[in-house]
Amino acid sequence: MNSIKSNFFSKRCVQVAFGVVLTACSILSIAEEAPAKLHEILPDLEVWSTDQALIDAVRQQNSEGLTLATIQERDAVWRATSGVDDFMAELMSSAVAKHMLTLEQSKPYFVEFFLMDNQGANVAMTNKTSDYWQGDEEKFTESFKGGAGNTYMSDVKFDESSQAYLVQVSIPIMDGDKAIGAMTIGVNLDEL
Repeated sequence: MNSIKSNFFSKRCVQVAFGVVLTACSILSIAEEAPAKLHEILPDLEVWSTDQALIDAVRQQNSEGLTLATIQERDAVWRATSGVDDFMAELMSSAVAKHMLTLEQSKPYFVEFFLMDNQGANVAMTNKTSDYWQGDEEKFTESFKGGAGNTYMSDVKFDESSQAYLVQVSIPIMDGDKAIGAMTIGVNLDEL
């Protein structure tokens, strides 16, 4: 009996190890191919960042003068809320959010799209984000760049909710030569 158990566990260990090696090879392959494929779609995403509806929505929220303390209070409530509350639903159902959803649905490899103000607070989104305030994350800090603006691509990450390898591409929302906010688009590399 012990030899049967030992043989079973040995085979199972080999299967698990083989699965880990295949997963690692898959991640490396995706990570190597991703930059070239992402650079092909980047011009289309940069056009989105000049969309007047997005610019107007960011300008509107910036004009409200939200304090960082207020944003962080909203962020704490957001992170503690399971599901979608009225405030989150509003950010997903506004006219600009519906417009963003149309853009997102233009290609099968876009899986999320959210818009941020000049402090990194959400303005609109197509799906609920894990938090309200992105201002302390590279997706915002590297794309907003203190108002200078810069395109930023995250590392390849496996997303549990979509069961796919994703990269977030973040692009500044410019008003003339100054960044007034940023947008982030999730790209499903398995579909790209």
